[in-house]
Amino acid sequence: MQIEEKCMIKEYLKTRKEIVDRFIKEYFSLRSPSTTLHDAMTYSLFAGGKRLRPILTLTSNEACGGEPEKILHYAGAIELIHTYSLIHDDLPSMDDDDLRRGKPSNHKVFGEAMAILAGDALLTEAFTMLSCCQSNGISSASSLRAIYEISHAAGPHGMVAGQAEDILAEESEPNFDTLTFIHKHKTGALITTSVRVGAILADADNSDIESLTEYGNNIGIAFQIMDDILDIEGNTAELGKKTGSDEKKKKLTYPALFGVEQSRKKAYTHIENAIEAISHFSEKAEPLRAIARYIVERNH
Repeated sequence: MQIEEKCMIKEYLKTRKEIVDRFIKEYFSLRSPSTTLHDAMTYSLFAGGKRLRPILTLTSNEACGGEPEKILHYAGAIELIHTYSLIHDDLPSMDDDDLRRGKPSNHKVFGEAMAILAGDALLTEAFTMLSCCQSNGISSASSLRAIYEISHAAGPHGMVAGQAEDILAEESEPNFDTLTFIHKHKTGALITTSVRVGAILADADNSDIESLTEYGNNIGIAFQIMDDILDIEGNTAELGKKTGSDEKKKKLTYPALFGVEQSRKKAYTHIENAIEAISHFSEKAEPLRAIARYIVERNH
């Protein structure tokens, strides 16, 4: 990635993140009572995440001719679901991480019981957000399809299935099929759906949706491979969480199976495949291409 493109995509991501943050903050200021539960929910929600998933929703929507400002509640709901998964992931009974995004994990601040409830509340509130906001010209059929896509990706056919298999695979014999399942579901499912939902809400044709699905599948795997590598090569200050935890917990990861350099090569191959999948899209899809390249060059 050239310096000019890297600066461009960093500015693009910053601007889009600010749009998503404004929407979510306004939503919670209008709908949430001031309680300890609310404090626990918003503590993690506004702890400084990249907002990659909602940004992908907005960007794919624009690439398909949509108007991103009209679908912010779909993008916001995806971020609520992602944040809930992080809160639960950090729990002692899960990955047992005390640090997230450079701050104490939710359960270290509010206790395990409140952290569990905060995650539950964010997951549930995501569907309130999806159902209570104005349609903004989105058809009922497209809206219903988008809600189905999001719920399917978040539950036992997607992210939760990946999280379960990730726990079951600890200290197991390295197995590529299991590793692929974990990455495709735990991380990839919500990323791919973020891309698909943007296209669905723009009423894109099935051919374009399938191309974007291929894009999403590939960047989702590449994203997790780079996370695995950063857990080895990164540092706590930049990552905002402790490094070396995967090896300590004997997690099934790409570096554990292939080594760091071979894993990096595989990540770049997935990014090439992702960009190729949307090669027929116009220049409106250039941010999607830049995001793909940025995924493998990030340091956090």
